[in-house]
Amino acid sequence: MIKIVIAEDQALVLGALAALLGLEDDFEVVGRAANGEQALALCRSTAPDIVLTDIEMPLMTGLELANALKEDSSGCKVVIVTTFARSGFLRRAMHAGVRGYLLKDAPADTLAAAIRTVHAGGRAVAPELAMESWGGEQDPLSERERQVLRLAGEGRSGAEIAKLIHLSEGTVRNYLSEAISKLNAGNRVEAFRLARDAGWL
Repeated sequence: MIKIVIAEDQALVLGALAALLGLEDDFEVVGRAANGEQALALCRSTAPDIVLTDIEMPLMTGLELANALKEDSSGCKVVIVTTFARSGFLRRAMHAGVRGYLLKDAPADTLAAAIRTVHAGGRAVAPELAMESWGGEQDPLSERERQVLRLAGEGRSGAEIAKLIHLSEGTVRNYLSEAISKLNAGNRVEAFRLARDAGWL
């Protein structure tokens, strides 16, 4: 049996994915999580073969989850299922050790086949994304700049960001300023929009 944890913040989608995968004779859904932190805890407690995750989730994104599992050397393989058809996300996912990257509008049998491929040691990437990833701009942001810009885009103040990620307000301002400069943006709102649209957040 292929043991699977599913991480998805939309309850309806989470239930649908669990029901769909439950129909496969060789799959066992051993856990469901509504955010990345829950998913990480489940992966550590249930030792699944595969974690199926969205990218955008509360508390910890799917890419941050993939990085955490990579650091854990858990052997759990990550398959991302998302609506984000952006090469920037795919590049970051591959860097985080993600083995599969599919779009949510893919047919059900494509998802099942991708899970089996990844479990067997292969890769499964939506063909349209694999082609697109060869083009496009490279992500200019550092991990810290990305983190600060994402929090700023959520409407948090410099003081709130500093407290959340244990930095001084001056350091937060510097990271924001660097991100704005790298993206040739006029302000933090425009920088957030540009980075989000490129798939760098």
